Amino acid sequence: MGSHGPRARRLRLLAAAVADRSGTTGAAARPAHDGLRGRLDLHHLSARRVGRDANRWTPRRHVWQEAGARITLFALALGTLIGAIATSLPMMIVARLIQGMGGAIFPLSFGIIRDVLPREKVASSIALISGLLGIGGGLGIVLAGPILETLSYHWLFWIPFVVTLGAAVIAVVAIPESEIRAKGDIHWLGAALLSTWLTALLLAVSESSKWGWGSTKTVGLIAGSLVVAAWWVVAELKSEHPLVDMRMMRLPGVWTTNLAAILLGFGMYSGFVLIPQFVQTPTSTGYGFGATVTQSGLFLVPTTITMLICSNIGGRLSTVVGSKVPLVVGAIVTTLGFVVLVFTSAKWEVYLASALMGVGIGFAFAALANLIVEAVPSHQTGVASGMNTVVRTIGGAIGAEVAATILAANVKGLYPDKHGYTVTFLVCTLVLLVGVGASLLVPRRSSRDAHVSGLPAMASE
Repeated sequence: MGSHGPRARRLRLLAAAVADRSGTTGAAARPAHDGLRGRLDLHHLSARRVGRDANRWTPRRHVWQEAGARITLFALALGTLIGAIATSLPMMIVARLIQGMGGAIFPLSFGIIRDVLPREKVASSIALISGLLGIGGGLGIVLAGPILETLSYHWLFWIPFVVTLGAAVIAVVAIPESEIRAKGDIHWLGAALLSTWLTALLLAVSESSKWGWGSTKTVGLIAGSLVVAAWWVVAELKSEHPLVDMRMMRLPGVWTTNLAAILLGFGMYSGFVLIPQFVQTPTSTGYGFGATVTQSGLFLVPTTITMLICSNIGGRLSTVVGSKVPLVVGAIVTTLGFVVLVFTSAKWEVYLASALMGVGIGFAFAALANLIVEAVPSHQTGVASGMNTVVRTIGGAIGAEVAATILAANVKGLYPDKHGYTVTFLVCTLVLLVGVGASLLVPRRSSRDAHVSGLPAMASE
């Protein structure tokens, strides 16, 4: 029911519900809330990384892509079912681990689209998938509040379970087989090292607001993750069958797109967290709107609607002028959305910022997926798009925790003051401006090269 940003929003609702059950409220609830959400998010993201690389686990790549899509959906349904019946934190962590494997569905989908559909329809189809992410995310944001208020947090899992199980059944019936085959094997050392450095990095980031960015734990974990990441790169370069081809990652069309993804993810995902918190702040603070959990979700409805519309428009633009143009446009428009938030003082301004964010995310995320698909050979589509999603997720995780740190440093009483939010929105704006610059570095490809010939102009088979 959505991408990482909306999913993180539901995690916060879940963490808040559990913290509330423990009897903590207001500022005292923050450590319990952040610690629980960080642990759930960490296990979930770690499993997503494993799931995205699963399409390397068989010599017959495309057979795995179709079977993998079905297995992934059933695994996601199983994890969601366990979450629905969970009554303890360890059980919830198990549920999130299994759910995290659902992260493989999008790289697998992009690979299937590229292999099965006519080349001229690839860009628009990938953009449509990105748009559906917006729909699912929007539904998750809007529905999570009323579900939590009127039912219980268990229903945050029961409803997605029914939807996911239905999608899995449809996948069994509807996904066609492809004649494309490519040999491959799993590099176990690479998988272990990748999981290790990602886990260390995400743990440091997720706990930074509690430990402090300068604490021994945070610095040690980040330093350790960098050392293991360097070891991982060396191991992958030496392997005959690397989990992630480092030569592919060095392609101009890949590394520039990933750089743009991590910077845009920092700002874009932060909006999903900051806007609901901002509008829920009581009016007694002098700046908040006192919105309920349900009402705060409505402030992101414009994001959902414009994201859906603009992802489809972005896909059409990609076929006409190439994918770089919608990426740059999306980065600029999202930046403008945060500029509005810096100066916001009325509800309509928040709605305007929300709409601008949706336009920007719709253009940019569809373009990011297409740029990666265009830049690599067909047999590397799943791995390349999976890594792009991972770096985007890392950017989002860092952005959310940087925002939390700034707000925590500006708490007066039970809530952050207006200055804290202004600084946070300004930091996101500056990072997004750097993201605009990164998007300009992405090599331009003609629409003919990208969507008619189907051959990656910046990579060779």
